[in-house]
Amino acid sequence: MSKLIGEQQLMRIFIGEGDRHGHQPLYEALIELLRKEGFAGATALRGVCGFGANRIYHTQKLLDLSADMPIIIEAVDSLEKINAIMPQLDALMSGGMITLEKVMVIRYSHK
Repeated sequence: MSKLIGEQQLMRIFIGEGDRHGHQPLYEALIELLRKEGFAGATALRGVCGFGANRIYHTQKLLDLSADMPIIIEAVDSLEKINAIMPQLDALMSGGMITLEKVMVIRYSHK
């Protein structure tokens, strides 16, 4: 595996915790795809509140543990690798949003 240093791309995938791909949570399917495709790494983060295109406000309340909380998946790799995986991401996602931005990777290591 080559080291990722210098200018790379940060991809953020915004979905809901309740989004699914078949029987599996969508965030797990996306993380598995990124791993299978050799991405340097990916992390799924659970938001505490948010809203999307439908303007429905999602927040976790003590009495509502089944709220569809926001999930953000972040992955950093080359623009070429991200562009190559976009058709597969499109096939998995029925909604949500993907953003890209340039980032400077200062340190990346693996054992």
